Amino acid sequence: MSLELPSSRRDLIASRLLAGEPVSSTALASEFAVSEDAIRRDLRALAAAGACRRVYGGAVPLASGALPIAARLNDGLAQKRALAKAAISLIPRGSFVFLDNGSTNVMAAEVLPDDENLSVGTNSIEAAATLAARQDLPVLLVGGGVDPAIGGCVDGAAIEAVSRLNIDVCLLGACALSPQGGASAFDAGDTAFKRALVSRSRCTIVLVLNDKLGARAPHQIVDLTGIDHVVVPHDAPEHFVSEMEMAGANVLRADPQQEDRRSYGQ
Repeated sequence: MSLELPSSRRDLIASRLLAGEPVSSTALASEFAVSEDAIRRDLRALAAAGACRRVYGGAVPLASGALPIAARLNDGLAQKRALAKAAISLIPRGSFVFLDNGSTNVMAAEVLPDDENLSVGTNSIEAAATLAARQDLPVLLVGGGVDPAIGGCVDGAAIEAVSRLNIDVCLLGACALSPQGGASAFDAGDTAFKRALVSRSRCTIVLVLNDKLGARAPHQIVDLTGIDHVVVPHDAPEHFVSEMEMAGANVLRADPQQEDRRSYGQ
């Protein structure tokens, strides 16, 4: 019988998944000298924590863009802040701004100015909580069933609600962005909501980190012609920026100095 503690065993499995390795329940059970039921419990717990996706016979790592919102909120905070700060310059005074699901848009909820007569809508639970804590901007939360992995509402009720809005500026969340595929997402339901959101928005802005540039996801939200501005990090690859611009995109590089400014309101 194995003396390996479940938590220690689970950590070892998680480290392999984090390294991009798929795992087999049968092989792990043999390696750790435990039952396959015990391994399946480990994999259920890891999947619930956003470390993997369960498949028949084991589990596979998640693509970086498909990670649940809880696993992405604290990654790349400085770059996300710089992207959000850059996007502010594209938002006219008095706009109704909609923040789509996405960890970068949660940062946008934190840094939106309170002196530009903005009002804000969102379907993101984290963005709504951030805005509610500020108490200095009017907020409309689009409701429906909450998808915990996506971090907000994207079901039929949410689509119906957003279809009745007149949105000035949408900060659209995207899992992947490329000149050929436009903005794409991994989840079909999330994609349907995003398409409805774009259709109700006068201006669509995509804030995207370097790991999503040129990436692929199965569901296209909108092609480049439907995106008004793309905001990228200051060190985004030059060849990618050039390809985007040649395809007709308006690309804005974030200010690298903003990555070092932490205090609210700067």
